[in-house]
Amino acid sequence: MLPGYASRFLVLTSLSLSLLLTACATTTESFRSSCASESDTAWKELSLSKAKGFGGTVSYAKALGLLTAARPLQVAEKFEACYNNAHSAREYISNSYKGE
Repeated sequence: MLPGYASRFLVLTSLSLSLLLTACATTTESFRSSCASESDTAWKELSLSKAKGFGGTVSYAKALGLLTAARPLQVAEKFEACYNNAHSAREYISNSYKGE
């Protein structure tokens, strides 16, 4: 039998671990839907015909690269990285419309 402080330590450790795992699962689920939504929106917004000039074409190419990289991240369940790529891609898409 464990002394009182050791058993309390084990209970607190397992409780902390449970809370941490729950928080990670919630974050993962949040990024899962955000990744899918942001990627889909970015693919719909991506249009070379709307890109203005050379600067716009460069921004378009950067956006396309980020979106292309986001798909494997989504499949690998790296949802936060997928979301970040798709979000950055949308910024580049916006810049491409402005010719930046």
